[in-house]
Amino acid sequence: MKFGNYLVQQQAEFPESWRKHFINYDVLKSFLKNLMVDTNVRLATAFPRTHVFQFAPADPLEPTFDQLLSTRLTTVAQLTPKFIRLLDAEVQKFNNFFVAIKDNTKKRVTAVLDQQKQPEVTECEQALRDLLTLERFVFLNFTAVSKALKKHDKWSGLQVREPYLMRTSQMSFVQSTSLMRMKPDLMARLTMALGAQGAPIESLGLPADSGSVTDATAKLRGLAAGETGLMQGKASKPSDGTASPGLGPLVELMHETQTVMISLRGPHGTDIIGAVLGCLKKHHCQIADFSLSRLHHDVTFGVLVYLQNRDVDLFGDLANAAQRWDGTLSFDVQDAQLKASKLSDASQYALSEAPYASRVKYIATVLNERGLTPEFLSEWLNWLLEKKISVEQMRRLDSHSTLMCVEFRLSVPDTLSPDEMKSELIAISTGHQTDVALQPDNVFRRQKRLVVFDMDSTLIQQEVIDEIARATGIEKQVAAITESAMQGEIDFKESLARRVALLKGTPIEALEQVKQSLVFTEGAHYLCRALKSAGFKLAVISGGFLPLAKYVKAELGLDYAFANQLQVTADGKNLTGVTVGPVVDATRKAELLEVIAQAEGIALDQVVAVGDGANDLLMLGKASLGIAFNAKPRVQQQARARINQKSLANILYLMGYSESEASELQLQ
Repeated sequence: MKFGNYLVQQQAEFPESWRKHFINYDVLKSFLKNLMVDTNVRLATAFPRTHVFQFAPADPLEPTFDQLLSTRLTTVAQLTPKFIRLLDAEVQKFNNFFVAIKDNTKKRVTAVLDQQKQPEVTECEQALRDLLTLERFVFLNFTAVSKALKKHDKWSGLQVREPYLMRTSQMSFVQSTSLMRMKPDLMARLTMALGAQGAPIESLGLPADSGSVTDATAKLRGLAAGETGLMQGKASKPSDGTASPGLGPLVELMHETQTVMISLRGPHGTDIIGAVLGCLKKHHCQIADFSLSRLHHDVTFGVLVYLQNRDVDLFGDLANAAQRWDGTLSFDVQDAQLKASKLSDASQYALSEAPYASRVKYIATVLNERGLTPEFLSEWLNWLLEKKISVEQMRRLDSHSTLMCVEFRLSVPDTLSPDEMKSELIAISTGHQTDVALQPDNVFRRQKRLVVFDMDSTLIQQEVIDEIARATGIEKQVAAITESAMQGEIDFKESLARRVALLKGTPIEALEQVKQSLVFTEGAHYLCRALKSAGFKLAVISGGFLPLAKYVKAELGLDYAFANQLQVTADGKNLTGVTVGPVVDATRKAELLEVIAQAEGIALDQVVAVGDGANDLLMLGKASLGIAFNAKPRVQQQARARINQKSLANILYLMGYSESEASELQLQ
């Protein structure tokens, strides 16, 4: 419902004699709509986004830039003072009526509060109703003034709302706090009158001398709902025998709240936040939500508040605070019935959320060690727009001189499938040598506890069986079988048996030589130190060989190592060309991951797996976050996430750690 229609609807609930004294919002809006068309002096927003300002117009009939600006400035200079005079007349009309009504209302309220004897329920109720009606009259009219000024500023390009509202702080309808301070005492007096009529004060839980608005309104709400059997929407019988109307509508009136969205932007950081919170404290606002963004010294602090007392002094104080701290103030007042963020299920979105229904939250980690280019970021954002995906938050994770990694919090339509998004993102990111990892944004994303690694071409840069073969002169034969297995072209068990058979007779010393030649992948030590400091359990599960897996485990400080066991001759000097025990193939890797998780009491939702080959796919699929690290194409297509960068330390970004957090973990 548009505010103009809402205001007319609300006016109908007031006594007829009040209605003609409301701000004529339609007149103000019509003035702006009919006369201030094409007058916006903020040219950047006055024209369509596709408009291009020419240095010299191609058409001689078109105005030059200076003529265009001069025309608009002249028009605004003429119309804005007229609008202000029109608005002044409306404000004065409403304020004059307020002054006349206020005095009579204050007399009635004072008479009830000053009585030596306990007043009747009907007296208290009528005085409270008068006070609440006047309060609502002020707030509706103030909201109309604020919204009219907001439209003026939008259509003219000027910013007059803040200084104009500062002017209103001198008006009687703003300086009425003494009257509104009577409300808590009046509500407490009504509560006591109700107790005297049928419910003992002790049973109401309210002390006789209480002036607490909280206790009083809580009790009145209970009475209106019939908690004590009084006034269940029916007339009750006071001591004089007259009937008092049911309290339900009155209590609803007391509990109507205004939703106010406030934003203050300025260069003084924490002072901006403190200024807003100080105003909210002074006027007893209830904070529903807040949002903060910072660009060096410049801070934008947004807060959503519920204003129950309709205290328009709040806005004058906010305007003064904005002026004091060189800030830019904006706010929007909405009655509870006008909340744009409210859905059919009465849910409300946080300020940091995109206010759309049927959405799923994802985290996208965008990564390129060489720097995120504008070309990629533009294509990435265009894809988000095409898919109607909203960006809710952006957080830089790296600390390099060039932007390298950004974490996006996304609001995704629930009609999009994860597989479809992943395949399209692979196509987009591959051309830019950039990785995009998409994960559901749930409680487990940053609550991982176990990370399981493949060894060959993951924790270390080599394939160990190839290194053994190189030492014994059969490198080419073994490498050909290895590559075929990694591409998934032959069964892993068969490929392992073939390769191990070629090693028959290899001296056991060859394994020691290979240990010395192993090259750990860049970032492996850094990653494992960080994860261990953060309390993770770490494991290597390899289709390679156990002596080398144990060496890697010791070097990196891992907790578990599983791999194939090579059989040696009876004298312990040579390899026999066969393995003993279960073969650590794809199925066995996935089984071992689950066994470790169970042994540590860790849910699979808290497990990360990292690998590069086809025999890692089941393990990657078993973990909640499976990362294909510089993997074969087939593995990248099937894994939930992929990293095609040099350093294993980039895995920390996918787990939600910033570079500064990872560095701090190195010190533990």
